[in-house]
Amino acid sequence: MNEMNKEMRREPASLHLPLIAVLLCLIIGTADMNAMGRKRPHTPASNDYLNVLDYGISNDGKADVADTLQRLLDAHPNRTIFFPDGTYLLSHPLLTSSDPTRSVCLVLSNYAVIKAAANWQAGEAVIRLGALHKKNNITINGSNYGLYGGIIDGSGVANGVSIDGGRETKVQDVSIKNTQIGLHIKYGANSGSADADISDVNIVGNNHSDAVGVLIEGYDNTLTNMRIASVHYGVWIKSGGNSLRNIHPLYISKGQQVYEGSCGFLIEQSNNWCYYCYSDQMSTGFLLKNGASANLTDCFCYWYSGKVPYQTAIESEGKFNSICSGLKVGFRDDCPERTVLKAEKGGQGMLVNMIRVQKQNAADDVSDAYYK
Repeated sequence: MNEMNKEMRREPASLHLPLIAVLLCLIIGTADMNAMGRKRPHTPASNDYLNVLDYGISNDGKADVADTLQRLLDAHPNRTIFFPDGTYLLSHPLLTSSDPTRSVCLVLSNYAVIKAAANWQAGEAVIRLGALHKKNNITINGSNYGLYGGIIDGSGVANGVSIDGGRETKVQDVSIKNTQIGLHIKYGANSGSADADISDVNIVGNNHSDAVGVLIEGYDNTLTNMRIASVHYGVWIKSGGNSLRNIHPLYISKGQQVYEGSCGFLIEQSNNWCYYCYSDQMSTGFLLKNGASANLTDCFCYWYSGKVPYQTAIESEGKFNSICSGLKVGFRDDCPERTVLKAEKGGQGMLVNMIRVQKQNAADDVSDAYYK
């Protein structure tokens, strides 16, 4: 009887093996399906996207494909247009529509380059999003369009990317190179509001003394995780309602770029917010013009070279009316003039949660009047 009980106890254990195998298959299959569901937008499935190479578009970087690409976009509304690796040469801008019934979304593979030709025929950007069929509509399908991935090369003669019309346009995971203006957000369709969403974009300018990384004229935009180099002005804000987080303009002394007057963040209107924004080696970190105010939270100004005549963290035209919390300033001790805050006294602004830094020969520094 005891032997029989032992055999009965052994038997169910063997029956578990097929069940375990089935469960493992289910788990693996589910993981594969989840991986497919997390597919990167830059890797198209078989028929998801319209592949430009299937329509005879050359990516050898020699033939001008501006006209053929424009006809392709115009003929395929509400499609995602995919650019495989290679170089697509343009003699004039590529325009997309802001009309939701005619819009397209541009998706570039990681090493796909859309490049301005040497005979560039316009002073505009290589890619102009929402430049055709201007509409202000976010309620119907096709209203959310944008540019994802790849490299936009201005070849030193063109701007990079502009947002000309529409609302809630998105630019993500894009590298913009060799441009006079890297990204230009124009006056928006919604009574000036562009409502653009920009993230994970790197910009390298053309090292000219008037080069701009990001120029913002439309209102109510969100910019996150950007590195900007080889420009005179990192971010130039001419509007309000903008939120900037983790934006890093970097001065590089090459070409025609001049240190004097260079600026990490040039702000001309009030009601703008900067979080964790970092001005690196620019002559002035944050310049507030026309009496504009801003909220600066946990921002950073840093200089790593002493071969400059002055270093200014914040300058405000007129009285200082901004709230600056947690600012960190890294001056070079061998710079002859170091200024935390250049402004008139008597404003309503304040410097809070900030460690006071050593200044030298900065008679126009009024930071002591604004420390709280």
